[in-house]
Amino acid sequence: MSKDIVQIFDTTLRDGEQVPGCKLDADQKLVIAERLDYLGVDIIEAGFPISSPGDFNSVYEIAKLVKNATVCGLTRAVKKDIEIAAEALKPARVPRIHTGIGTSDSHIKFKFNSNRAAIIERAVAAVSYAKTFVEDVEFYAEDAGRTDNEFLARVCEAVVKAGATVLNIPDTTGYCLPEEYGAKMKYLKENVKGIHKAVLSCHCHNDLGLATANSIAGVVNGARQIECTINGIGERAGNTSLEEVVMILRQHPSLGLDTRINSKLLYSTSQMVSQKMGMMVQPNKAIVGANAFAHSSGIHQDGVIKNRETYEIIDPSDVGVNESSIVLTARSGRAALAYRAKIVGYELTKTQLDTVYQEFLKFADKDKEIMDDDIHEIIAATDVVITKVSAP
Repeated sequence: MSKDIVQIFDTTLRDGEQVPGCKLDADQKLVIAERLDYLGVDIIEAGFPISSPGDFNSVYEIAKLVKNATVCGLTRAVKKDIEIAAEALKPARVPRIHTGIGTSDSHIKFKFNSNRAAIIERAVAAVSYAKTFVEDVEFYAEDAGRTDNEFLARVCEAVVKAGATVLNIPDTTGYCLPEEYGAKMKYLKENVKGIHKAVLSCHCHNDLGLATANSIAGVVNGARQIECTINGIGERAGNTSLEEVVMILRQHPSLGLDTRINSKLLYSTSQMVSQKMGMMVQPNKAIVGANAFAHSSGIHQDGVIKNRETYEIIDPSDVGVNESSIVLTARSGRAALAYRAKIVGYELTKTQLDTVYQEFLKFADKDKEIMDDDIHEIIAATDVVITKVSAP
């Protein structure tokens, strides 16, 4: 069965960098941009060119560097923003201007002190002006998650008519439930005239831990672009995690959706971004966390040793991790101890294993984790005579 391609729009260098303490210098941005291009990202949002001379220069240099991906610059619905972004994107092989405005009643009233008609007028003017510089113009309806669907459809219809090629439907505050966000996409697919001329895009935030679920609901209901970041970094609670959506689509072929991402580079890319941004990846982070393929429960360890797929739905090598980890703790059973002992050169009989296991529990109750060197010490502490064999 042929699969629809969901485009991956990476905003690590723009939305991801809005995390306090995660400022990157120009050289670091170039290194990450080059890796994102190599990873197979379709669009790289390089920055917000008008925000500072440094950001302008970074976008300009990234536009020169990137060989495959579309390079995108963010703007507000302001002429000067659009002009500066167009200038920064001049060297790009495929440039995109990303412009937009808030569309929720809250944004219209409190942020802009405006009205719906004026917002549509500003949205159309911004898209029309951006089209004078580049062919590929993405429009974002900020706070679309809390925008009335009927009004949102009117905004989308107007900007598509003005030439928008992508419609970004952000759940800016991370408020939506997956069924709500999916229904919003479905409504736009069914009620916006000319929707076939534009790609619907998911841009979700993780304030309620639903960014990934909402993005998947969006593409199931017709969106064909997901905006995301490496490790899910981003303002407040973060953005949709690139590695999560890529592997969800790959692990569920029945959806008929896939991406162009080389998943074997996910772990190393995660580590690179973590190191350069100085932001540790939480150990239990899906796909790329240190514990994503680690097993310490005896029941789970026994199952994984017998057949990896008993407790793992992803082959670690598919995301660039060498192998699963059998971590020895006080919760580990005999099978895990025998497995790790064999790796360091001890072939234990059942009787020997029973004796060594009792000594192991004494060590494990004192230490959080038993390492390979500890196994030698544990065996030495028993009366068992074991002939050490060559480690595999």
